Amino acid sequence: MSDDRSAYARIGAHISWANTTDRTARTAPARAALDAKFLQQADGDPVRAAHLRKAHFTRLALKSAKARRRADDDDAA
Repeated sequence: MSDDRSAYARIGAHISWANTTDRTARTAPARAALDAKFLQQADGDPVRAAHLRKAHFTRLALKSAKARRRADDDDAA
């Protein structure tokens, strides 16, 4: 049942993005909010905010790589 809901949600998301003419404008509020979050964490210092942003995305990349390695290990077993 949850697999069906997830599949329907993915279908809806794909349809929604297919009907989006300006992808950049659609995601602008989220990008602005994330930039504001890093700027707030850096007490308004844009250089520190840039480093916090890079650290955040590097941390996500590391987590992703670990998850892929675990999945590969599970497939090999």
